[in-house]
Amino acid sequence: MFNIVLVNPQIPPNTGTIGRLCVNLDATLHLIKPLGFDIDDKAVKRAGLDYWDKLNLVVWEDFDTFLQSHPIDNNTHLATTKTDNIYFDASFVKDDYILFGSETKGIDERVLLANPERCITIPMGGAGRSLNLGVSVGIVTYEALRQNFDGFQKISIKNELKESLCQ
Repeated sequence: MFNIVLVNPQIPPNTGTIGRLCVNLDATLHLIKPLGFDIDDKAVKRAGLDYWDKLNLVVWEDFDTFLQSHPIDNNTHLATTKTDNIYFDASFVKDDYILFGSETKGIDERVLLANPERCITIPMGGAGRSLNLGVSVGIVTYEALRQNFDGFQKISIKNELKESLCQ
């Protein structure tokens, strides 16, 4: 459905949580090295639970290699706190690339400055600097899903559960 790109993620549980989200949305997770952890780290797998083996995962050696294969275009969204472009004003289509920077540095400022029209942000109050990476990915990706919900494969409830709930 979508391509979620984490540029240099640092915290294993965030990546595990995002991997689980990607499985449930039929999205591809792209991880761009260097990573702040070993991808086999127990914390990643614990946060992703038993979903990690179902994840469509692509690991890139560096950001330049990723950009050579997927240049920033109209199907790219750069999530950052350094813009006034609100994410729910963006138009998302299936197969878009939604990029999120590392928990400590974000996306390289040069990339943001070269592509201001592709930058999106989540509105926040003035007391905080940013949201947790897993939360941010969930917020933005579910807006992308909302805009493209028609035809999305919904998970069905087992018949026995449906019957017991309807009684």
